[in-house]
Amino acid sequence: MVDWRLEHLAEADSTSNICVARAKAGEVAGLAVLADVQTAGRGSRGREWVSAPGNLYLSVLLRPAQEVSSLNRFPLLAGLAVAQAIGQLAPDIVQPVLKWPNDVLLDGAKLAGVLIDAAPSQGRIDWLVMGFGVNLAFAPQIPGRLTTSLASHGLVVAAEVAAQAVLQSLSGWLEILAAGGAEAIQTAWLQAALPLGTEMTVRGAQSTTHGRFAGLSHTGALQLRVENRIETFQTGEILLAGQGG
Repeated sequence: MVDWRLEHLAEADSTSNICVARAKAGEVAGLAVLADVQTAGRGSRGREWVSAPGNLYLSVLLRPAQEVSSLNRFPLLAGLAVAQAIGQLAPDIVQPVLKWPNDVLLDGAKLAGVLIDAAPSQGRIDWLVMGFGVNLAFAPQIPGRLTTSLASHGLVVAAEVAAQAVLQSLSGWLEILAAGGAEAIQTAWLQAALPLGTEMTVRGAQSTTHGRFAGLSHTGALQLRVENRIETFQTGEILLAGQGG
């Protein structure tokens, strides 16, 4: 298990920014930063992550001995950790569902997201920062998207309790990956993900592709069935049918 060094701050600009700065300064793996409030929280694709008191804002620093080509596995692993932690905290609530690459849904609405920052060195990952945002007490409004919180499902969880649950779950999945369990992680992720055949759209910088979810490549990239062919996506914004994302 990872020996986490949890630092709990009343306020931070961004827990991920702190971990990235410490990574660049040579901090060893295992740093975890939890903040009650973020003044400059970051979401995916450059969006702001609304970070008022009550929700979980947690980032961790890792130094995985993995090739850069394995980066797609880490959002999957992080999503599994969040979903497992929520399932343990709220066993009577509908089980969270994963949406590639970094969203955790509850009843079709976004409950949590994961942000990955990483730096390569000679073809390998020098450091990697995972940022976790989980809607514990409230669900920020996101235009065109459905959002939810644990509180809206009748569960009150303190951020520090949720952080410890996420860290414990994350440790377990990291051990599986380090032992060569990439395939096991992808299998577990698919079991917890939106069903195969789910309609979705991948919106990239240059194009938009509509299709049906067809699984993952061996490296964890998204596969979409488009008419009679399978297309693979390393990145892109994933929009579900009838929603903005």
